[in-house]
Amino acid sequence: MIPRLNSVATAQTRARYNRIAPVYDLMQAMGERRQRPWRQRLWSLVEGPRVLEVGVGTGMNMEFYRPELLVTAVDLTPAMLERARKRARTLGLAVDLHLGDVQALEFPDASFDSAAATCVFCSVPDPVLGLQELRRVVRPGGQVLLLEHMRSASRVLAALMDLANPVVVRMMGANINRRTVDNVRRAGLALEAVEDLAFGGIFKLIRARATGG
Repeated sequence: MIPRLNSVATAQTRARYNRIAPVYDLMQAMGERRQRPWRQRLWSLVEGPRVLEVGVGTGMNMEFYRPELLVTAVDLTPAMLERARKRARTLGLAVDLHLGDVQALEFPDASFDSAAATCVFCSVPDPVLGLQELRRVVRPGGQVLLLEHMRSASRVLAALMDLANPVVVRMMGANINRRTVDNVRRAGLALEAVEDLAFGGIFKLIRARATGG
């Protein structure tokens, strides 16, 4: 059965991030002190030259784009994308920025050598559909790199995350109980490595490869 885009959930996600866009960087400031080295590490691993960043947000990863990479970046939310455009101009970067939905990317098959996302698939309404789209637009054997937070392996903490998730989603737009490693497998991507970064593996760096077919 071919997954179908949930347009209502997608519109809700867009509205949430449009609402918080003016204060998004401020909201992320405390966590960014820890996450900044993780972002830098992810981008040091990216294989080019053709790279897709999905969920570019306000452009927090842009300072880590290497000069030899040809980066195309998309975001679901106009207000976030406008901030990314401003950041690209400030940094003097030639980034091809697009309004777009990772669940329905407007790129031909095998358009990119790599795709990257940082703390994105916690917010995508159908994460498996989005990951399947990355598998489609990345050439067979190409990279998919993800920095994500997800449901704890601890039964007690996982239960608390499940309980709190509906409130967090309404306030912040992000799910805190996603099983992203499982979703990568379900999307047909080939897992290469999963690196636990912090908080007992809640934050992970996931390295995968696109597969043909």
